[in-house]
Parts: sequence; structure tokens; C-alpha cells
Amino acid sequence: MAPPFTVAAPGGVRIRDRLRVTEGEAAVLRLVGEHLGRLQRTDLAVRVGIGRVKAGQNRRAERKRTLTVGSSSRWAGAMTRVSEDQYQLSLRCLYDERASLRRAVRAVEARLAVPCGRREGKVRGYADQSERWAKQRRLTMLKTRLTRVEARIESGRPGIVAGGRRLAKSRHNLAAARLTEGRWRQRWDAERLFLTADGESGAPHGNYTITVAPDTGEVSLVLPRPLRHLANAPRGRYRLTRTVGFSHRREEWLDRADANRAVRYDVIHDPQRGRWYLDASWSADTAVLPTPGELRASGGRLLGVDLNADHLAAHVLDSHGNPTGEPLTIPSASPAPPPSGTATCAPRSPG
Repeated sequence: MAPPFTVAAPGGVRIRDRLRVTEGEAAVLRLVGEHLGRLQRTDLAVRVGIGRVKAGQNRRAERKRTLTVGSSSRWAGAMTRVSEDQYQLSLRCLYDERASLRRAVRAVEARLAVPCGRREGKVRGYADQSERWAKQRRLTMLKTRLTRVEARIESGRPGIVAGGRRLAKSRHNLAAARLTEGRWRQRWDAERLFLTADGESGAPHGNYTITVAPDTGEVSLVLPRPLRHLANAPRGRYRLTRTVGFSHRREEWLDRADANRAVRYDVIHDPQRGRWYLDASWSADTAVLPTPGELRASGGRLLGVDLNADHLAAHVLDSHGNPTGEPLTIPSASPAPPPSGTATCAPRSPG
């Protein structure tokens, strides 16, 4: 059983509001997203080609200057940052896959080393020759996959699909995905749009590229240089006619926007619903969390939460960590992660 720990506070906040745009505004947003998406995918290919290098050797400044010609300095900064994030995430996925494959290979090899129907220590052999033969084939496939993953890690070139590998594969079997070619194309194009603007402290309302006025909710964005002829506001900007309000956590958003603190904005298109959304996100202030021992010393009761396959089991704990009273079972709509120990949450009031 894992030792008790305090659940970490969220590292950031992300909220969403709907963008009610006209057909003309949707067409402009689509043009901007497609143009920036092509640039970002080109930069991602360049970043993958550079391979595994130190942070100062990824040629980000050079790539940013190249992208600025077809967009703007701030758009280019967001694109190079997203490319680096995608690359590093793909590498971490390869590392995790390699570790998982190595564990599987060790487990199968250990059981193959034991005769069928016998046990040596804690390792049990396979039931019969048929199962053993099937596991030998599986071991060969696992080693083949492991060799490919290790080769990708060594070359520093992970496979990245802009738009999603699962959606890309569904193109080859539209019937199983319950999609027509037209609907698939709409989803594919929407996933490959790039309308992400990083926040910047000191910029108007925390973001110069995509700006949301906190007092009126007016939304405007900087157009890339090749599309500046579509501007309907000064300084090459495009202003939307409808406003946004961010009902959820609105006060937190207003505090940041009024103080010109960094807020990132993402424009999302959902072709299935025919809607556009605006997401706002920012980093949460870090705080030093108390340890379970400090929580117990404060006199407050603790709530222990156990993760199970189809429910959460919650129980109030005493000062020694023993359950008290009746447990509380919370069913989960979807399968929960496998059991990973007991998490200690914030103290519960005596009432």
C-alpha cells in the first residue's frame, strides 16, 4: 500500500465560453486557423528533424524569425512553444512505452522459464503448451515493438500526427467510426486549426494577440500578415460582433484581466455541434501544501479516498489513519484508474 499523501492543488485554471459568431466571422477564423496551422505543422516537422538536443540548441529563435514573416512575432512565439511541447510530450510517451514493453517482456520471459503447469517460487508457468506457444509469439511481437521504440528514442524522432492518430486511422474505416467522408474531413480540418495565443503579463488585459475586454467582453485578435486585408479594426486586428462573459470562475478571470496578468486564449471549433468556443487559461499560484502529519496535528479529521474499478470509496479517518463511521461509496460513470493507494484530501470539519 502506498504511503498517505496530500493531493496536490491544480497547477492551472481553464474556463470556456461560447463564441457566437456570424458566418462571415466563422470564415475569417477558419482562414486564420488554417493559415497558422500550416505554419505550425511546418515548424513541428523542423523541430522533429532537429532531434534530441539541449534547450538552447533547438534553434527556436531562428524558427521564430522564419514564422514571423507569415504571421507575427507573438503568433510565431506561440507556434514554436506548442511545437516544443508536442515534441517533448511525444518523447515522454516513448519513454513510458519503452518501460511498459520492458516490463511485459520480463514478465513473459520469467513465465516461459518455468515448465508448464509448475511453479518456481512466486513465478507460475503457463497452463499448457498451447498457451505457452501463444505467449512465445507474443514475446516476439513485444520485442519487435520494443526495438522500434528504442530506435525512435535513439534517433530522437517520435511520430506525431497533427490532428490525432486515432482520427487519422478512422479515415481508413469510416463505417466503423460511423462517419461519412465529409464529416470526417470537417473534424480533421477543425483539429488542425491553430488559434492559440500565449498570455503576456503587461499586455492589454493579459494578451495582445487575442484580447478580451473585461468590461465589455469584446473579443479581437491580430490577423497574420497575409490576411491583414480582412481587418475591421485598427492595427490589423479583427473584432467579433458578439461578446463573451466566462460565467465560471469569472471573478478570477476579471482579476487577472484587469491587472494585465497573463491569460492564454484558445479558439476551438466543434464541427459536430457547429459551434465555436473560447478557452481562457492561466497558471495557478503555487502554495505549500500541509503533510498528512501536519493535518492530523491540527485536530481536523481526514478523508481517505480509495480508487476502485467502478467507484470511489471514501472514509473518514481518525488520528491513527483508521476508518471511523460508515463508508461512502460514489459510483463512477466510466471506469476509474486501477487502485493506486490511498489519497489524503483536505481536512473535514468536525461537523
